[in-house]
Amino acid sequence: MALELRQQLKLTQQLIMTPQLQMAIKLLQLSRLELVDTIRRELEENPVLEEVPDTGLDEQLSETPEPPPAEASPTQEVTIQEKVHDDIDWSAFMDDFATPSRVAHESEEREAPKYEAFVSRKESLNDHLLWQFLMTKPPREDEAAASLIIGNLNRDGYLVPPLAEIAAGNRIPIEDLERVLALLQTFDPVGVCARDLRECLLIQARYLGFDGTIVAQIISEHLPNLEKKNYKAICKALKAEMDEVASAISVIRGMEPRPGRQFSEDPPQYIIPDIYVHKVDNEFVIVLNDDGLPKLRVNSLFKRSDGRGRRLPNDAQDYIQDKMRSAAWLIKSIHQRQKTIYRVMESILRFQREFFEKGIAHMRPMVLRDVAQDIGMHESTISRVTTNKYAHTPQGIFELKYFFNSSIQRDEGGAIASASVMEKIRKLIAAEDPQRPYSDDKIARILKQDNINIARRTVAKYREMMRVLPSSKRKQP
Repeated sequence: MALELRQQLKLTQQLIMTPQLQMAIKLLQLSRLELVDTIRRELEENPVLEEVPDTGLDEQLSETPEPPPAEASPTQEVTIQEKVHDDIDWSAFMDDFATPSRVAHESEEREAPKYEAFVSRKESLNDHLLWQFLMTKPPREDEAAASLIIGNLNRDGYLVPPLAEIAAGNRIPIEDLERVLALLQTFDPVGVCARDLRECLLIQARYLGFDGTIVAQIISEHLPNLEKKNYKAICKALKAEMDEVASAISVIRGMEPRPGRQFSEDPPQYIIPDIYVHKVDNEFVIVLNDDGLPKLRVNSLFKRSDGRGRRLPNDAQDYIQDKMRSAAWLIKSIHQRQKTIYRVMESILRFQREFFEKGIAHMRPMVLRDVAQDIGMHESTISRVTTNKYAHTPQGIFELKYFFNSSIQRDEGGAIASASVMEKIRKLIAAEDPQRPYSDDKIARILKQDNINIARRTVAKYREMMRVLPSSKRKQP
């Protein structure tokens, strides 16, 4: 078989991701905080981009601009020119400010306060314990032992490694560590420096004055039965009445199982809605939340650089053109992102109007395909839009993904959304008798009476999604 080279033409279609399309897709799936960070980073890296100042003066100038002169082009920018009056007595003006005063003299002698003095920092658990320990004026060798113990506490305030391991690794007598640990366990927060949950609760019981009572006995001897809520076994072992055990359990329930929780250094995560839905005169109004988003524009100096008659070097001209193109793409992509979010929210409002008026129990089943067909977009685009985007509605703040849920078929009356079924289960559990909580099978039978036919394991799945304990652990004495 002979081999030969041959040329031929072929016409094919190929999807190419242009830089503009890549930027639009990237911005579309970002959350609000990530979008602000991206804009700030672009402002630092791109000299062509600038933030539009949001001041009253700018608004006044934009509303009542001065008419441009006849020879000026219609795109000439409005400038502010300050004129200095000629009748000002500058000699008297300078003499007044040249006179030394008491305030100026004091400001020269006193040092300005440091910036760090005004910056607040949340006290950590380690700092709080070390401060209490140093207030006892301990010897130097005890300071080293206390530092080792405090440094090995986890975020909940528990001592993780055994004392023998700490003593062997640092050549400190274990007796000194035990003595210092006993002192640290008396500090605030109560229950700190415990080695397990049982010791933590016993420290709190001792602090509350229940040492040697039935409360301490339940903690030290019957903690597994308490976790399983096997109250009859506790009554039988302690030979006590149910009322007495119930009172002791109520005391234990009020204790803190994680003493170091109040010193957690994790910053709170605040949700800023991307869009607002208000009800005005029986109609819903959608408002995009642009607060905190920098308003961008292309710097006019670079925009007019080509028309000044001076030719820049080729590399400088290419750099400016590339940055101006990138800035224009970013501004257009941000506007397209906001427009897409608005259109998706409009479609959700049309499908879920009863939810916005009456609540979660009236939510309809809906999937991404419904919104995609309604506004003429792809399902992947709808998925990117609804990820990490939040809407403030008359029923509360919800992620846009929340409105998409599966359907559960009824025997009569059509389908119902899974979120509505979860809301019904939550209300049933909230209204149940604490001493006789509903089992998953009982909840399934109650829902069947409301024409909602689901299995027991489906009830268990929804209950776990709502982080609700099973009936055996919801039972109260």
